[in-house]
Amino acid sequence: MEESCGIILLAAGASSRLGTPKQTLLYQQSTLLEHSIQAALESVAEQVIVVLGAYAATVQPAVKEKKLSIIVNGSWQEGMASSIRFGLQYLLSMAPAARGALFMVCDQPYISAGLLNKLVTLQRQTGNAIVASQYAETTGIPAIFDKKLFPGLLQLKGDTGAKKLILQHQDDMATVPFPLGDIDIDTAADFKRLQEM
Repeated sequence: MEESCGIILLAAGASSRLGTPKQTLLYQQSTLLEHSIQAALESVAEQVIVVLGAYAATVQPAVKEKKLSIIVNGSWQEGMASSIRFGLQYLLSMAPAARGALFMVCDQPYISAGLLNKLVTLQRQTGNAIVASQYAETTGIPAIFDKKLFPGLLQLKGDTGAKKLILQHQDDMATVPFPLGDIDIDTAADFKRLQEM
């Protein structure tokens, strides 16, 4: 049996600069979180795990989808690294033979199943340790990490996310263009711009 790939959707943050849970912002008839979940479920990934945190009590009841795992990171205040570790540990408990973990966030409104599938397919074709999205002259998430980088992901600390690993493994990385990937929602002004687009 082919080893599986799991998607870990990081949605535990407090949206402190926005002042309201970004997970629940409505855009094109669904919340940002629902849109991200739908893209993940429509992709080729075998497991979808949603990591909640700051607003878990508000957000969780609104997620009606049964085909995913919702977990709550009690250490979300540490920053994104804690959700990466928490989500990856859960994935490995569900699918110990997972060959890759694809990390995504809930505030990139232009994310799609097509993009996620391109990342998974390219990783399987190339065998690169990382296949990341390329936008605004940088590389970042959504990105898929091969199982050989799982130990490094499990050692991440603080609010740096996986950028540190991406920078360390540029010689073993492929990229997929995602020109709208730099549009994410951190402030009320970001959300207003998105609604006007």
